[in-house]
Amino acid sequence: MAAVVKRHLPAGGSRVSYSLFAIGIGSLLVGYYNLIKWNRERRRLQIEEMETRIALFPLLQAESDRRTLRLLRENLEEEAKIMKDVPGWKVGESVFHTDRWVPPTSDELYYLRPVSELHNEKFGLQWYV
Repeated sequence: MAAVVKRHLPAGGSRVSYSLFAIGIGSLLVGYYNLIKWNRERRRLQIEEMETRIALFPLLQAESDRRTLRLLRENLEEEAKIMKDVPGWKVGESVFHTDRWVPPTSDELYYLRPVSELHNEKFGLQWYV
């Protein structure tokens, strides 16, 4: 009589491949969910930062305008002292033939100040690079 050999193999079919496929799809879905959640949080943070910048811009612009006007006033006072002996000189007269406001360049604002202040205004913390 022939001996029956029992082979210990998994049941026929592709149950293992289906389960691995299901695990892969499940991990992809969890990853996409986390990605979508993080993108929404990032978008919320970007909107919050933009709103903060929009809220602070008028304050920063006003401070910049005050600094510019203070420097212009100091330049006019210095110009009046320097040019007091020149006949026909009008202090603060524009060299441009226009009625519109022309924003002064940093060179115009700092031409009567030490060169270090001009360099600090132009280059700030980047002048050494």
